[in-house]
Amino acid sequence: QVQLVESGGGLVQAGESLRLSCAASGRTFSNYAMGWFRQPPGKDRDLVASISRSGVRSYYADSVKGRFTISRDNAKNTVYLQMSSLKPEDTAVYYCAASRNLAVLPTGSQYDYWGQGTQVTVSS
Repeated sequence: QVQLVESGGGLVQAGESLRLSCAASGRTFSNYAMGWFRQPPGKDRDLVASISRSGVRSYYADSVKGRFTISRDNAKNTVYLQMSSLKPEDTAVYYCAASRNLAVLPTGSQYDYWGQGTQVTVSS
């Protein structure tokens, strides 16, 4: 099992940037594909970005493509989400998740372990 702790959320204005971090502990971090999800108020939780075990492959939802960048440092057991040009519609609780699935980039339903979430609020 792996434990995940997110940090870096906060209140920013539209157009600004924010970097989320997710520190993992427990099992070998490089054994897991990692993803960032978000859940806006009153809506479902959706996958916004994911990264393969090696960090070579990544996926982005259309809504964040070109603005968000996911990365990982396997030596530090940490995955990051760099968010730029933030919009009010990016406001959500952001969750880090780990997948044991053997796919290079698992789908949103294939994640096994979750962090507690961190709030990101973008004001207009």
